[in-house]
Amino acid sequence: MKLSFGNKKENLLSGIKKNDPKAQKIFYDQNVKKFLSVARSYISDLYQAEDCVIKAFCKIFKHIESFRGEGNFDGWARRIVVNECLNFIKSHKTVFYLDDVHASVLEEITDEQIVFDFNAQELIDQLPDSYKMVFNLYVLEEYSHQEIAETLNISTAVSKTQLFRAKEKLRKIYFQQQKTLKNEFI
Repeated sequence: MKLSFGNKKENLLSGIKKNDPKAQKIFYDQNVKKFLSVARSYISDLYQAEDCVIKAFCKIFKHIESFRGEGNFDGWARRIVVNECLNFIKSHKTVFYLDDVHASVLEEITDEQIVFDFNAQELIDQLPDSYKMVFNLYVLEEYSHQEIAETLNISTAVSKTQLFRAKEKLRKIYFQQQKTLKNEFI
C-alpha cells in the first residue's frame, strides 16, 4: 500500500488517528527537528531534550483521539512538547521563582561597540530554569501571564516578575559577552 500524503494534512492526520505507522513516520520526520528546537529552548541538555521529544511523540500518537480538530494540529502537538518539557523540569529540578538577584544598572555601551554575532540559544541556556520557563512560554509560545501562572502554578505577578528578570539577565549576559569580546580585541 502506497501512501501519498503530500501537503494534505487532513489525510496525514487521518492516518495518524488510524495508528498507521507510515503516517506516524511522516509526521515524525516532518516535525522532529522543530520539536527538538522547542525542547532545547527549555532544556539545556541535548539528550534530555531528545528524551522529552520522544515522550511527546508517544503522547501525541497515544492521545491523538483527544484532538478534536479545534485549532491547529501542529499547535496542539507543539503544546504537548512544551508540557513534556515543563513536566521534566518540574520532576528533575527544584525551581525557585523568587531570588535575591537585584537588577543592576548596565553600563552604557555605544552602538559601535556592539557586536551582533551571538547565539540566542546559548544566551537562553544561561538563564535560571524559572526565568527560562517563563521567558520561553511568554516569548516563544505566546502564552499570556495568566496562562503561564496556571501552567506553572504561580501568580501572574510572579510570572511578570520572572519575565522582567529574565530580560534583565539576558541583557546583562549579552553585554558582559560584548565587554569580554571588546577586551579580547584590544
